[in-house]
Amino acid sequence: MARHRPPSFSMLREMHVHNRKKLQNAMAEKLESIGQRLAGVVLLQGGEERYRDCTDHLELFRQESFFAYLFGVREPGFYAAIDIATGQSILFVPRLDPDYAVWLGEIHPPSFFKEKYGVDAAYYVDEMVSVLRKFDASLYLLHGLNTDSNRYCKPATFQGIEGFEQDTKVLHPVLSECRVIKSELELELLRYVNEVSSAAHVKVMRSAQPGLKEYQLESTFQHYCYMEGGCRECSYTCICATGENSAVLHYGHAAAPNDQIASDGAMALLDMGAEYHFYGSDITCSFPVNGKFTEKQRLIYTGVLEAQKAVISKMKPGISWVAMHKLAETKILEALKTAGCLKGNVEDMMENRLGAVFMPHGLGHFLGLDTHDPGGYPQGMSRINERGLVSLRTVRTLEAGMLITVEPGCYFIDAVLDPALEDPVLSRFLNREAIDKFRGFGGVRLEDDVIVTSDGCENLTNCPREISDVEDVMAGGPWPRT
Repeated sequence: MARHRPPSFSMLREMHVHNRKKLQNAMAEKLESIGQRLAGVVLLQGGEERYRDCTDHLELFRQESFFAYLFGVREPGFYAAIDIATGQSILFVPRLDPDYAVWLGEIHPPSFFKEKYGVDAAYYVDEMVSVLRKFDASLYLLHGLNTDSNRYCKPATFQGIEGFEQDTKVLHPVLSECRVIKSELELELLRYVNEVSSAAHVKVMRSAQPGLKEYQLESTFQHYCYMEGGCRECSYTCICATGENSAVLHYGHAAAPNDQIASDGAMALLDMGAEYHFYGSDITCSFPVNGKFTEKQRLIYTGVLEAQKAVISKMKPGISWVAMHKLAETKILEALKTAGCLKGNVEDMMENRLGAVFMPHGLGHFLGLDTHDPGGYPQGMSRINERGLVSLRTVRTLEAGMLITVEPGCYFIDAVLDPALEDPVLSRFLNREAIDKFRGFGGVRLEDDVIVTSDGCENLTNCPREISDVEDVMAGGPWPRT
């Protein structure tokens, strides 16, 4: 198979220049709206290398995402500034010990990084105070809540910062919103990483067979992404679940390390995405390990697929994401009723939030430099405190340029089913005998990465979805279709 052709470094550098200009314009607009003068310097601190506990083992460094968005710097220990009035961009480079050249490679001067990353100027970090003083303006620092992790960004800090006026309120919401709407340059990169990840998923589907360990499927995906696509990292820890493990939403962590044997007749749920130049993908495929759907598997898979197709067909600017989540729930409940697991009126089920019993997560999330990109809940917007809806990672109305995952799922999770069966309201919709036949089934999830366009949407993911296509590809058939 031919190696995929990644975006050029010059294109990537142009993308970061565009991102900085976008932030400059957004900051100027924000300052004007709140009556502040058009002056000040955005100052960001890049990530630092980390050691494993008390050892001398350095973990592989990955740049902090906001810093990566604006500057694309791969190395640790940097600071960077943007003058809001002029757009001038400055990198501050760590001054390295001479021993660095012995163990880690050539030591480059600031001028090297000025050229490499396309900034206007570069200095050493120990020159930062004197350089920043020339601007005679406030420092806008990055500090704010990540509404997915419920953790705060840490503002830049350095020796001498107390001598500058600081603002930690303005920058974070402005910069987060910049990341919500993707530029065409970003989309070119995201198309590439989706192309690689989609092809890797197909490779895994073709290699799947009973008797393999789940981690062998994970290894196949990672090898393809790196070997054929140059993607050294994944966007997140791979979820390679088979059988009942596919009902564990974030399976694959250290305590459940993708190590079960894939059995004949089981479903596989593989949630994996490659990362290239900080930007990631997030794709989930579900399929029978042996390549042939059983009747029960068809029923559940078809319901999830119909939910995904219904949502994607409706996506366009102005559409409520909450409405899309409810549409997906409706389709899945209809399929479960067809399977005999549910009884009664689907509208009544929706009114009583039964969908959350079988799809306890949100329909999707923003995607970009992080698997859960920021901006899901901007200032003034809060979560809906209802079963299932509280798990939505955004409740926004769709806008052109948003990249969001569409990932409906249907799971048989004992920890959710058992309380529902005892609930006097929910239990009247549940057919206990039929549901018990699905105990141990696991779950099905289908996840594509979709960009909202001016009049609809574009699906960046290209994996077989129809049952006939899945079975054909697993039997060695061609993909994509010609």
